[in-house]
Amino acid sequence: MSYSFESDYLVIGTGIAGLSFALKAAEVGSVIVITKKESQESNTNYAQGGIASVLSPEDSFALHAKDTLDAGAGLCRKDVVDLVVEAGPRMVQELVDWGVRFTREAKRDGPLALGREGGHSVKRIAYSADLTGREIERALTEAVAAHPNIQQFEYHAAVDLITEHHIVGSDATSDGVIHCYGCYALDARSAEVVQFVARATILCSGGAGQIYEHSTNPKIATGDGIAMAYRAGASVGNFEFVQFHPTTLYIPGADSFLISETVRGHGGVLVNKAGEHFMEGIHPLSSLAPRDIVARAIDSEMKKSGEPCVFLDITHTAADEIRERFPNIYNRCLVFGIDITTDLIPVVPAAHYACGGVFTDTWGRTDIKGLFASGEVACTGLHGANRLASNSLLEALVFSDRALVAASDIINQSRALPEAPDWEDDDVFNTEEWVILEHDREEVRKLMWDYVGIVRSNFRLKRAARRIGVIAQEVEAFYKRTKVTEGLLELRNVTTVAALTVRCALRRKESRGLHYNADYPERNDGKEPGDTVLSARETWVIPPP
Repeated sequence: MSYSFESDYLVIGTGIAGLSFALKAAEVGSVIVITKKESQESNTNYAQGGIASVLSPEDSFALHAKDTLDAGAGLCRKDVVDLVVEAGPRMVQELVDWGVRFTREAKRDGPLALGREGGHSVKRIAYSADLTGREIERALTEAVAAHPNIQQFEYHAAVDLITEHHIVGSDATSDGVIHCYGCYALDARSAEVVQFVARATILCSGGAGQIYEHSTNPKIATGDGIAMAYRAGASVGNFEFVQFHPTTLYIPGADSFLISETVRGHGGVLVNKAGEHFMEGIHPLSSLAPRDIVARAIDSEMKKSGEPCVFLDITHTAADEIRERFPNIYNRCLVFGIDITTDLIPVVPAAHYACGGVFTDTWGRTDIKGLFASGEVACTGLHGANRLASNSLLEALVFSDRALVAASDIINQSRALPEAPDWEDDDVFNTEEWVILEHDREEVRKLMWDYVGIVRSNFRLKRAARRIGVIAQEVEAFYKRTKVTEGLLELRNVTTVAALTVRCALRRKESRGLHYNADYPERNDGKEPGDTVLSARETWVIPPP
């Protein structure tokens, strides 16, 4: 018999979305937070830049909204943009109240120092040196650990959401709606699958950067929440809009390391090997153009020159100023013999952020009752076809705040939780088959990088669809007849989300925002569907050669 834990609110993930939700929910009910690694391992922890908000008299809500809409290439929901932007100052103040130490002007109690990133028309990024995410994660993790109404379970990987199809004799579908009652999760330390049942469940499990060979995301970003929600019947989509960060440190053989956009916001310029500022003439903001434009320009420059990278030059800025503003980037580059105060920084694009995800309304509700989503796992309508830099931390705070209101309404009206069966785990792990399948994860990531990257084509997408489709079928068949392991869970989720991404890219027969298809280079306003929506109830036909 497996263990079972019950709470009012179940939070899956420990980034800014999950931890901020947990802290607020704990004031009105019992909270369980699960994460598949340590609580501080999240995409938030890797965020260098900061959080965008209207925090100075030179800025305005209208200007922040305009910048967001311009970046989103016609797919942002205006109502969502307005509500997120207008909640910004309150969200930043809440972080300060929770103990986040933002960098301030001149003195410790002075106004917040503000930075600027690509696509922003003014300075509006609140930051903590170049380790903003780590500082936010530190403060929220400490606050969560100290709260008596919150239980944390580290090293627990969510397996699947608990819905009607797990519950024998459930009459919960009488209203025609799928309901979520928590999730099954693998305890990595005991290798047992346990139940976490809850009256309201929120997915805050981050994105899926690990579906690509080169990514700024941590190893845990394998699309788990997206894949689980899709399998349970939630509407998902817009996965064709993958943001490739233009500037990650290029060191052959080393893991990707993000060179924050704030370096360009602080005066850094992109140059080629000859020292030419190749962004001049491509966009009025030059090196500070929106990320999709910069990433494609770098990709084009590398293809023209045959060079493996381009360079970021900030050497014209005072050395002491660089070291003070970017201590983490300075020290990391120094490990590889690069002194950014005197040397050019070699950079290449890498997969960074997924604008698609599990569709939600303005209260964080998915179309599965009792299931909410916030953060990168969700598709709220804020980002449209391209995320404006540093809007994601703000979005996570706002939607977690709003999701709590809606989740609390459900809890106040809910009946007793149904009894879910124990996880069936009698099968034996087939070592011989796993030896073959474990190579599939790297094959999927390489296929995605080569064929579903910055520039796509019908030929590349169909080729990726065929191969990934076969791998996904093989993995699912193996999963159904063997014991659950963390590696198998991640492989299953990576292949699922990769296949979803290819399906979305094939459906959009235009180029818009982060999706560029060489066979459809123009944007087709009014002719293409707004969102690319996928459902588990649809049958996917793998395209023929």
